[in-house]
Formats: sequence, structure tokens, C-alpha cells
Amino acid sequence: MSVTAVKSLRDNGAYYEERVDLACAFRWTAKLNMHESVANHFSLAVNDDGSQFLLNPNGMHFSRIRASDLILIDANDPTTMDQPNAPERTAWGLHGAIHRNSPQARCVLHAHSKYATVLASLADSTIPPIDQNTARFFNRIVVDSGYGGLALDDEAERCSKILGDKKVMVMGNHGVLVTGENVAEAFDCLYYLERSAETLITAYMTGQPLRVLSDEIAEKTAQQWEADGLGQNHFRELRKILDDEAPDYRS
Repeated sequence: MSVTAVKSLRDNGAYYEERVDLACAFRWTAKLNMHESVANHFSLAVNDDGSQFLLNPNGMHFSRIRASDLILIDANDPTTMDQPNAPERTAWGLHGAIHRNSPQARCVLHAHSKYATVLASLADSTIPPIDQNTARFFNRIVVDSGYGGLALDDEAERCSKILGDKKVMVMGNHGVLVTGENVAEAFDCLYYLERSAETLITAYMTGQPLRVLSDEIAEKTAQQWEADGLGQNHFRELRKILDDEAPDYRS
């Protein structure tokens, strides 16, 4: 897309910076191999009550998504799936339910990343604090152990209610879902959740006892993570890398 066309999108397309952030998250999820075919979905609320949100279009690979490709959805519109640009059914079901029921979940990222999905497949899907990355999630995850099929209708509503005030849900027998106040916060959470799951699964594979941090140190570390603000710096750098390597994501 030409510079003129990008300027037109910026000037006339609603929520330009939000679209660019979300497109960046899609591209990096693909680059880091945390996506699955065209099956996963990310969303970002753009109005005050969270009911209107940007979402990836049906059937488009994460590695190709641009800012202009994102569709604007209304969580309270029952005719959404009857419209020409209707999203994928489970994307509408899960993200529509969360944005209706959890307005604090501004950005919602759902993925079937490798190690987090392995974690979701274990009888015990909790994350014990065995290093500073896993400690980030101490007492901050809800585990859904009641998988009932694809995230449609009742199943989507059930998942949205289980999330509650937590920002991370390990979806048993399914994958993971993270939320944040913005794309940078949510993506950083998804990244470190996958890294934490990789560390934990690798540690389990050794067959050796885990060196688990005390609750006191784990909670202290989690609070330090919440105070550091590195997620914004992380995401800013990711955007800069894409600006150099694949600037079409902005178009």
C-alpha cells in the first residue's frame, strides 16, 4: 500500500493506532510460531464499555493480517453472524461473550501455542513458581477444567464467566486466553505465559524434583513484574522491528 493510502487509513479509518497494534500482535504471534493455522483470534475493545471491538477476519493467516483487514464488531449485535463480513463462529462466540461480560478485558488474545496447550492438557494445569517468569503468574491464573466443545453459545458464555477478574485463563483441553488493558500488555503476557509453560514442561521432562519458590517470594516477584512496565517497551520494539522488516502490517 502506498504512503498516500496509509495516510488515508490513518485519517479516515477509525482506530488507526489500535489497528496497527493489533496487526503487530498477529504478525509476531505468527513469527514466534504461537499461532495455529487460521483458527485463533485476537480482539481489542475500542469504546468505553468494551462492547465494540476489533477482530481478525475469518480465515486469514496471522502472518498476512494488516491494520485495514481488521473488522469492527458489536458484542451486543445479534445479527453479527448474518453479515457479509461475519467473523469465524468461535471468534464471535468467545470474544463476543468476553467483551459483553468483562468490560475490563480490553484486549483478548486466544491462542493454541505449543507449550501452553501442553499445559492445558495436563491433569494439573497450574503453574508452580519455579523461576521468575513462572512466578509472574503466581495466583493470577484461572484454570478451566470443564471443556465442553468449541467456544459457541453456552460454552462461550461459560468461559467468559470463569475468567472473572483474572487476566489469564488456561483453557483445559483447549489452549490459553490472556487479557490486558491494551495490546502491549496482553501480548507481553501471552509471550511470557508461553515461555513459562515451556520452562515448566521442560522441567517436568527431566523427571527431577522442582525447586519451587515460597509463596512469599513468588508473590513479591509477581508484584515486581506488575510494577516494571517492561511490556510497553517490549511491544514498542516489536513494532519497530516490523516497521523495518514488514511495514505493510500498518496498511
